[in-house]
Amino acid sequence: MEVARLKGNIGKRAPLATADHAGGFVAPLARPLPMAGQRALNHFWFKHSHPLLLYSPRLVSGFPALLPPLRLRILPYLLLYPPSSSLGEGTSVNIIMDSHVWVEDPQLAWVDGQVTKITGENAEVQTSNGKKVVTTLSKMYPKDTEAPPGGVDDMTKLSYLHEPGVLQNLSTRYQLNEIYTYTGNILIAINPFQRLSHLYDSHMMTQYKGAPLGELSPHVFAVADVAYRAMINETKSNSILVSGESGAGKTETTKMLMRYLAYLGGRAATEGRTVEQQVLESNPVLEAFGNAKTVRNNNSSRFGKFVEIQFDNKGRISGAAIRTYLLERSRVCQISDPERNYHCFYLLCAAPTEVTEKYKLGKPNTFHYLNQSNCYELVGVNDAYEYLATRRAMDIVGISAQEQDAIFRVVAAILHLGNIVFTKGQEIDSSVPKDDKAKFHLKMAAELLMCDVDGLQDALCKRMMITPEEVIKRPLDPQSAAVSRDGLAKTIYSRLFDWIVDKINVSIGQDPTSKSLIGVLDIYGFESFKTNSFEQFCINFTNEKLQQHFNQHVFKMEQEEYTKEAIDWSYIEFVDNTDVLDLIEKKPGGVIALLDEACMFPKSTHETFAQKLYQTFKTHKRFIKPKLSRTDFAINHYAGEVLYQSDQFLDKNKDYVVAEHQDLLSASKCSFVSGLFPSLPEETSKSSKFSSIGSRFKLQLQALMETLNSTEPHYIRCVKPNNLLKPAIFENVNVMQQLRCGGVLEAIRISCAGFPTRRIFYEFLHRFGVLAPETLLGNDEKTACRKILESKGLKGFQIGKTKVFLRAGQMAELDALRAEVLNRAAKTIQNQIRTHILRKQFIALRKATIHVQSLWRRRLARKLYEHMRRENAAIIVQKNLWRYNAKNAYKKLKHSVLILQTGFRFLAARNEFRFRRQTKAATIIQAQWRCYRAHSYHKRLKRAAIVTQCRWRGRVARKELRKLKMAARETGALKEAKDKLEKAVEDLTWRLQLEKRLRTDLEEAKGQEIAKLQNTLQDLQSKLDETAAMLVKEREAARKAIEEAPPVVKETTVLVQDTEKIDSLTAEVENLKASLQSEKQRADDAEIKYTEDHQVSEERKKKLLEEEGKRLQLKETAHRLEEKLANVESENKVLRQQALSMAPNRLLSGRSKSILQRNSENGHAINGETRTISDSLSASFNMRESSEIEDKPQRNLNEKQQENQELLIRCIAQDLGFAGNRPVAASITYKCLLQWRSFEVERTSVFDRIIQTIGHAIETQDNNEILAYWLSNSSMLLLLLQRTLKASGAAGMTPQRRRSSSATLFGRMTQSFRGTPQGVNLALINGSLTSGVDKLRQVEAKYPALLFKQQLTAYVEKIYGMIRDNLKKEISPLLGFCIQAPRTSRASLVKGSSRSPGTAAAQQTLIAHWQGIVKSLDNFLNTLKSNHVPPFLVRKVFTQIFSFINVQLFNSLLLRRECCSFSNGEYVKAGLAELEHWCYKATDEYAGSSWDELKHIRQAIGFLVIHQKPKKTLDEISHDLCPVISSMRMLMAEESNNSVSNSFLLDDDSSIPFSVDDISKSMKPIDISDIEPPPLIRENSGFMFLLPRID
Repeated sequence: MEVARLKGNIGKRAPLATADHAGGFVAPLARPLPMAGQRALNHFWFKHSHPLLLYSPRLVSGFPALLPPLRLRILPYLLLYPPSSSLGEGTSVNIIMDSHVWVEDPQLAWVDGQVTKITGENAEVQTSNGKKVVTTLSKMYPKDTEAPPGGVDDMTKLSYLHEPGVLQNLSTRYQLNEIYTYTGNILIAINPFQRLSHLYDSHMMTQYKGAPLGELSPHVFAVADVAYRAMINETKSNSILVSGESGAGKTETTKMLMRYLAYLGGRAATEGRTVEQQVLESNPVLEAFGNAKTVRNNNSSRFGKFVEIQFDNKGRISGAAIRTYLLERSRVCQISDPERNYHCFYLLCAAPTEVTEKYKLGKPNTFHYLNQSNCYELVGVNDAYEYLATRRAMDIVGISAQEQDAIFRVVAAILHLGNIVFTKGQEIDSSVPKDDKAKFHLKMAAELLMCDVDGLQDALCKRMMITPEEVIKRPLDPQSAAVSRDGLAKTIYSRLFDWIVDKINVSIGQDPTSKSLIGVLDIYGFESFKTNSFEQFCINFTNEKLQQHFNQHVFKMEQEEYTKEAIDWSYIEFVDNTDVLDLIEKKPGGVIALLDEACMFPKSTHETFAQKLYQTFKTHKRFIKPKLSRTDFAINHYAGEVLYQSDQFLDKNKDYVVAEHQDLLSASKCSFVSGLFPSLPEETSKSSKFSSIGSRFKLQLQALMETLNSTEPHYIRCVKPNNLLKPAIFENVNVMQQLRCGGVLEAIRISCAGFPTRRIFYEFLHRFGVLAPETLLGNDEKTACRKILESKGLKGFQIGKTKVFLRAGQMAELDALRAEVLNRAAKTIQNQIRTHILRKQFIALRKATIHVQSLWRRRLARKLYEHMRRENAAIIVQKNLWRYNAKNAYKKLKHSVLILQTGFRFLAARNEFRFRRQTKAATIIQAQWRCYRAHSYHKRLKRAAIVTQCRWRGRVARKELRKLKMAARETGALKEAKDKLEKAVEDLTWRLQLEKRLRTDLEEAKGQEIAKLQNTLQDLQSKLDETAAMLVKEREAARKAIEEAPPVVKETTVLVQDTEKIDSLTAEVENLKASLQSEKQRADDAEIKYTEDHQVSEERKKKLLEEEGKRLQLKETAHRLEEKLANVESENKVLRQQALSMAPNRLLSGRSKSILQRNSENGHAINGETRTISDSLSASFNMRESSEIEDKPQRNLNEKQQENQELLIRCIAQDLGFAGNRPVAASITYKCLLQWRSFEVERTSVFDRIIQTIGHAIETQDNNEILAYWLSNSSMLLLLLQRTLKASGAAGMTPQRRRSSSATLFGRMTQSFRGTPQGVNLALINGSLTSGVDKLRQVEAKYPALLFKQQLTAYVEKIYGMIRDNLKKEISPLLGFCIQAPRTSRASLVKGSSRSPGTAAAQQTLIAHWQGIVKSLDNFLNTLKSNHVPPFLVRKVFTQIFSFINVQLFNSLLLRRECCSFSNGEYVKAGLAELEHWCYKATDEYAGSSWDELKHIRQAIGFLVIHQKPKKTLDEISHDLCPVISSMRMLMAEESNNSVSNSFLLDDDSSIPFSVDDISKSMKPIDISDIEPPPLIRENSGFMFLLPRID
């Protein structure tokens, strides 16, 4: 029901509902919304996909929990209704109540407000600044409340394209430092009056390179890039027109364009400078001679400049040329207050004294051409400095010193010309110099121009009239002579400026072969002052021409847009300013033509010229005649009406050169001056044709327009936001006037003439789909847009390929319709909300009424209670009064009785008091003593309790810390295992390479030994065959002897003889096996040598293959021999068991004894190799016999080995100390591991337990004694492992051999006896240890051993880092005090001459911090020495510590400016001397190159304390005093090209500066064979092999 009611009320009008920018609507709520309304509202939201925006202050404050379930957004009350046409007059149809509009304001140009009342064609608007304005509807413009808060980057995207919208968009972006904005392809640049370096760096250039226009934010680089790309792709010249009023930033914009074009098409430097650099360097020269101070700008360009940048076929800059237009010549002679003349005059007056004396110049106020204004200096500008800068710039652009002197001589001559004053002469209408001062200036002008003085006077005061009969000299009156003087000055200055421009062009160089160029036009903008003369007329004429070109270009862009979208645009009208141009330049009736005509008549005046204009253009709509003036006239330009004063039009337009002036200066002795006035041809001089500034300027402008028409134009409009020239100030009126003058609003008008509003299909449907929701179903975007527009009856719109084009005002109509639809929907919601709010108010009112009633009842009850309380109080008062009276009578009676009693009791009381006082005193003394005793006991008890608690808590905390550390190690186990595995892989890779090299080396020896091995194997084979035959015979003899043995045999005799024989046989078999092992080792070595020989020589390939086959046969033979030995072993065992079982019952016969004896003899007859095998087998049988007799399982050996490992771990966990300089713990650990063959087993836990023991021991990171002890043991153990362990050589063969060996009885027995204390290899181990570490035998290590080595390496590095960091922490606080000397004692450091005891004590106090560092170093060194840490590691530690001191002191010196003083340098130097003395005492064995690590701070301090620093040259400082710092500076300069940022600060090196190989190479061989085992394991039989062997 609620849904149906909501849908039904959508069509009703809700005057308070308004549209919002999200496609929904805003509705001020009046009452709560019930649950049914909520469901309807949600259904409407989901169906139409428009969020409903509801707002009510009471609703938000009263029911904050109501809105989230409704999925509503709370926004401020917002009202937007569509505007009228863009830039056109508004219509009352679209302006309704509560509409947001723009109205005119005299101070702000436009101010926004809201319509509060409409009366006919008038409306009352409440503006945002608190005022109420009444205006007509036609003067209002609608405000787009949906505009983005940051503005749009292209103002063609504005929904309402009108003046206030454009102004608001520019102001919004300017406040965000977004100074660039597009209007189509036109770039508007607002001067920020501050440096925005991030907008013009190389990174920004890289971003805009090749980017399409509009893809990135608006920027001057984007315009330049488009021009360059168009030139490259279309091979057509382009131009960029930069315009704007004085101070708008045209010159800076031109510089940015030049920079970017140089970035795109730069070429190699010519004589050290590129073309673009030369163009930019010419700016100071042109500004000095062409810029002046005006009312609006202190450095205003008084000429137009067009820079042509020429490009070759590859797009590189090949040349450039500068074209200038309309230099303001009249400024040389006439200026108004507070303006100034051209800068060069003031620069020359502020030149050095020798220059001013040379040209006889003084202050600017002494010259007529300069003192017409009271402004002689500019704020913040030093003319003397600018003079030198101009001279340097002239040097750069190629003007020689002689030419510079000639230029400034001409400038000085112009100043002297201006001071020549004329008076009447003796003849009628003649003139002569007024006084001696005038004659002096006349003489100086002639000397500077190097011409005749009399000739100059005649040229100024007389004119020659050439007639057919004769030449007549006519004198001039003083006024005409002054005009002649000013004309000469203007002519000289104009030609001087043209010469400078030509010289710059010659210096830059042009490319005659260039076919494409990019022109940058930096020209003055539209000007309108209180007084507008001929210059403003020419400037505005130029802007009219450019505006016509601009309008045509904008119209062309509109056509391209319409053509691209394929819409009909044939009926669009184009507004042109041709009538204004015809008014100015049309022949023969234009203003310029009439002005030239008036100038040709001698008797013409400005009044006659003005009257001629009035008569000619009285009907012209653009020409206006003022009512109160007879000589002024006004022209209605495109930017507005300008009133011109024609007083000086005729004088400023004359451009002919007086023949006398030409002849005089062309004959000058100065080649420079005569070059400015070259001799004219005879026919030209005789035919004195009239020429004018206006005509010449029109021709220049025509040439400029032809150049621009031949290029593709791009426009940049510079805007000055305020006249204060300060940042963050945006003056609306000033900006709006500049937008009109710059043609931006004219471009908008042209756009509005067609289709000002353009929306892509998606945006249009998203905004206006609510007008016809049925069209969105089943239609594409283009069809849906067309149906929506047709359904609303709009005419004249166009549907393009991607956009909808609307005529002016149609957007407003659609917004009005959309607002009505949303208003009707909001009304229903308002009804529900208002009902909810009123019900809530009623409930609140009812509760309030009940509450008021309860308050009144409470008040009545309180009054009744007050009355009862007063009555009760009166009764109480009466009672108390009566009691008081009775009490007083009783007191009087009692007082009398007491007086009597007192007398009698006094004596007894006094005696009692004395006794009690004595008792009390004794009690106090006793109490104090007992208190003191109890307090003392309590303090002792408390102290003991605290100590006990602290120790107990410390113990608990240490346990907890240990658990946390174990947990941390477990959590980091994966990463640590990963790192260790990576290191292991690297180590194995290195070892693999090493094995390859060793195999290559050994292959050479293989060829030599192969023959010996074959012979040896043949001998062994024969011996084995003999041994096998003998063993067969012995078995048969033994079997027969057993069968024939008598039943009674003496057990002792049989056991002894049998055991001795078996022992001898076992020893021989063991020797034989050892020899076989050695032969197999030799075979492996021969294989390695064979592989190398195979790689070196291809010629021996076949021969080596045959040897390889032989080697394989040898290996198989050895394998079969081992199996045979295993079989012999098993058979001997069986025989022995049988003999033992029969021993108690039978006796050995003589024959059996002889057989056994013969077997023994045969066994002894075998060579040494067989004897070794027999010994080994004998020992194995003995152990097996004892184990069988004792009936203990084999696992007792493993348990015994576990007990030995546990005892070793407990032993090394203690501080075992050192034997000499050898750590005991590392030595016994290595011996045990080697004895137990832990390096050769596949799995063992002893390595992990050793590592855990070391890890637990170094948990206390602050105890350097413990860390040094374990660093010594770990490095020693690592050294032994490095020199003992080796990786497996034949990785594929060794596991197979081990498996086959262990699978036999002999292999199992051999493995079972590896853990015995009295093994057969004990002598070998002791022997190898006795010969030193260098002679340690190599062991093929398995994976656990290699992993243990990697873990041990990591712990060595970790302990080293902990020790180093502890020392850094100890000396870091002291280093902070060592960089700066105390202020109170700096004088004592500087005055080093006094050597009194007091001074020495003061110096001793100053270097206390340095001595503290030295003391820490001494303690640390003693700790390392006492723990016998290898000197190599000690040197590395102190090298890094001294490097840390160097980094800290050097960086502090760079960062703290107050530390860079002589006294502070002396202080640091004294501290460095202490460190040098410490290095000397520590010797090179422990200090090493530590002193060299302080090279940076030593050289920096040395530079601070040297005397006479100004006398030191840069070369001496760089090479003699500070070579390291200088090299560091050069290195930083080289690296700065590739890095984003760089710094001179040093970085502390916290890496591990050594490897395992470094430790191995640096440590000498150490003999650990004579080290006594600790008492804990000395008496244990399992560690007997640790006892030193006594020879």
